[in-house]
Amino acid sequence: MNWLSGSQGVVLTAYHPSNSNAVAGSSAKENEEPSPVSRRSGQYTMNHENAKKPTEKPPFDRSSSQDSLDELSMDDYWKELANIHETRGNNHEEQEVVVVKEPDEGELEEEWLKEAGLSNLFGEAVGDSQESMVFLSTLTRTQAAAVQKRVETVSQTMRKKNKQYQVPDVRDIFRQQSGSKGRGSEGSEPYTVGTCENKKETQDEVKDDPALSFGINDRSSLSKEGPISETDINLEISFAEQAANLKDSSMDRVWKGKDDDTLLPNFRLSKDKTGTTKIGDLAPQDMKKVHSLALIELTALYDILGTELKPQKAVKMKMKESGLFGVPLSVLLEQDQKRVSGTRIPLIFQKLISQIEEGGLDTEGLLRIPGVAARVKSLCQELEAKFYEGTFNWENVKQHDAASILKLFIRELPQPLLTVEYLRAFQDVQNLPSKKHQLQALNLLILLLPDANRDSLKALLEFLQRVISHRDKNKMTLKNVAMVMAPNLFTFQGFGSKTIEQSEFAMAAGTANVMHFMIKYQTLLWTIPKFLVDQVRKQNTESQKKARKDKAMKKLRKKMAYDREKHEKPDKNANDADVPQGVIRVQAPHLSKVSMAIQLTEELKASDIVARFLSQKSRVVQTLKKEEVFLYEIGGNIGERCLDDDTYMKDLHLLNPNAEWVIKAKHC
Repeated sequence: MNWLSGSQGVVLTAYHPSNSNAVAGSSAKENEEPSPVSRRSGQYTMNHENAKKPTEKPPFDRSSSQDSLDELSMDDYWKELANIHETRGNNHEEQEVVVVKEPDEGELEEEWLKEAGLSNLFGEAVGDSQESMVFLSTLTRTQAAAVQKRVETVSQTMRKKNKQYQVPDVRDIFRQQSGSKGRGSEGSEPYTVGTCENKKETQDEVKDDPALSFGINDRSSLSKEGPISETDINLEISFAEQAANLKDSSMDRVWKGKDDDTLLPNFRLSKDKTGTTKIGDLAPQDMKKVHSLALIELTALYDILGTELKPQKAVKMKMKESGLFGVPLSVLLEQDQKRVSGTRIPLIFQKLISQIEEGGLDTEGLLRIPGVAARVKSLCQELEAKFYEGTFNWENVKQHDAASILKLFIRELPQPLLTVEYLRAFQDVQNLPSKKHQLQALNLLILLLPDANRDSLKALLEFLQRVISHRDKNKMTLKNVAMVMAPNLFTFQGFGSKTIEQSEFAMAAGTANVMHFMIKYQTLLWTIPKFLVDQVRKQNTESQKKARKDKAMKKLRKKMAYDREKHEKPDKNANDADVPQGVIRVQAPHLSKVSMAIQLTEELKASDIVARFLSQKSRVVQTLKKEEVFLYEIGGNIGERCLDDDTYMKDLHLLNPNAEWVIKAKHC
């Protein structure tokens, strides 16, 4: 571990806790909280050109953080870090570490385009780009600019390397609207993608469907709305478009102010009558589109704010294929799902959390006071051997030991919970100019995580919130918990010593603040912004229109529709023929009343429809709970979407008139 001070030519190579106050050591009094003095009594071993002198902890640079975090509040962070180093020192087993590869010139942009689903804009598949043209036609101005910038970089790199396959001219991919004379005062002209023929088609299609004409006028509609409250989060308009509009206007001052106090604002989400969409509410095929759009939107936001987004690339290495600790989440879930079907969070992760909670969350210093190191190591070895056999005796596990094992499990993941690709991006959130920008960036980063990582992170954050809810007894405030947990999520050996130094010292307060944000705003962070859902709707609509123009596809779709209606839904025509305008037919195949015609009114909500079905007296209905059953929007311009209770059905029906409406239990 090396910490370089460029101004003095000093290199920090190690931190040695004082023997008399060793943290988490087996000689310490069991479960005794280390004194703050023990952190200060340790020494850093320094390498200097002329002399070797002990020094104290590096001074905390307050300029790197937006919150004024005093020395006392940082002690929890430094003590936790010392515990982590001692645990690693006591573990003599060789562990393979995922090594992060520094990308070559243009490689980063190529990987970015691949993850965004735009790999056919370059390389051997460049000619087969109809799907990409549909995708690009739905982008906002700032999103299109972000894609164009990366395509240009890849094109230039390929020309330098004399690639044999075709390199497209970026001007052939992005063409501005013909007849446009530059950017208007409101910036409402869209980027039109593709050839001259499909430019006009795309524009006409947008005009024909005003309900989905959301992206190209984002900035003009924002400027008409006037100033937005510092605590209001607008999910209907692209975050990057909001930032660009405010950057160019007098409203910029509303966004750039930095809070000097440590209190975080109570952000509020804008209400939308078509319903709030949470992660897990959309079908997998639509979530894949959300992932691509979130990556492009995050990049566009960082571009507008002048912050560089550089996802990392992990070199593939052989990893453990069984066990508990040091095993990839995907492998853990694969072996756990053989035992518990449908589980989305590793069983050991769930059990450790429940074990801590069984001991009561009022315990003072919970998560902060470490378990006894020797005992924790022994318990981990025993868990490896007996957990899946069901013979492990959990009665022998003390609460502080369980908390230490939970944190160890997170640290021992071969790839960090926040992923190799985006760990630095999570860290860099602290560099964004305002708390609102930071929250928006975190929202998009959460959407980029793989399902296993995101589900496990959610379980962890919910648990941490429950710990904080007992702060009057356990003395673990939001700040305390953030300080303790930040080193466990943000310290990753694979980045090499340089990055570890930054996360441990210069970025200590910043990563703690990011952890603070994730705990406090977790409900907001698991919301999919409406503008992304609207873009998915538009992509689906455009794809359907393109498909209908293909004669062969038309015949196939007609045959498939005929077969489906004939065999799967024989009474659909009879039902639909009887449905007058302003009425929808709701299906409930798992309830006794299979379908019901519902009159749409201004105040009718999704919860009202579910309540009508549950009011039916039957054995099936009586076994169901209201919180287990939801109304789904299926088909039309969306794959499948679980509706929240406050969705106004008339407004949603106007947005997606061709949808079917089905009541069922979630994930059934």
